[in-house]
Amino acid sequence: MSKQPDRLFAQPLEQVPDFVFNEDVVQVFPDMIKRSVPGYPTIVENLGVLAARFAQPGSALYDLGASLGAVTQALRRHVRTDGCRVIAVDNSAAMVERCRQYLTAQDSMFQELLPVQVLEADILALPFEPASVVAMNFTLQFVAPEQRLELLARIRQALLPGGALILSEKLHFTDAQEQELLNELHLDFKRANGYSELEIAQKRSAIENVMKPDTLETHEARLRAAGFSKVVPWFQCLNFASLIALP
Repeated sequence: MSKQPDRLFAQPLEQVPDFVFNEDVVQVFPDMIKRSVPGYPTIVENLGVLAARFAQPGSALYDLGASLGAVTQALRRHVRTDGCRVIAVDNSAAMVERCRQYLTAQDSMFQELLPVQVLEADILALPFEPASVVAMNFTLQFVAPEQRLELLARIRQALLPGGALILSEKLHFTDAQEQELLNELHLDFKRANGYSELEIAQKRSAIENVMKPDTLETHEARLRAAGFSKVVPWFQCLNFASLIALP
């Protein structure tokens, strides 16, 4: 399947619209995410490794905000627990359609993978089945801040004892110097990956109204308020991090 380079913001736009996960984004998403999120391939592959530790027989494994299914593919490669199945959920019809294509291609290359169900749905209205692993890979930051606690509490209620929520997010920092440094280092990362100043500026304008990052402290406090007993940061690269939350 073709993977086009991300040139969505390469030309000057008279008015930059809010970022949406439409067909244009789907076409370039693998390139966009790799060039925009430091550590992304490491996070994705290790989500499969982590899931293999927490997966329990006969339970669901959720990939919430699955986009093109990279995390789902990692779960299917690594988890060998009997009776598990993956439920991949995204609210973008374009993402869901392409995700299904990628997973069909994965089925043709590997044997004995976990069964998977791909749903086009709003995770805020999704009824959760008993689950041993829930992965949210850069998804919560697109949920309205006032709705995040309720969503996490419902996930916590669905998690089986011994299960885990794995939450990856872009971070904001309360210390102004730390925020400025890590923001500038992130911009350097984008420049090193070939993005122009115009692309960086227009992408920032497009996404600033739809993506609202939290501090690490806010994430930890909210997860505990949702009923999780332990929050363990396991990865950070610049201003991007991933946490394990235990019931």
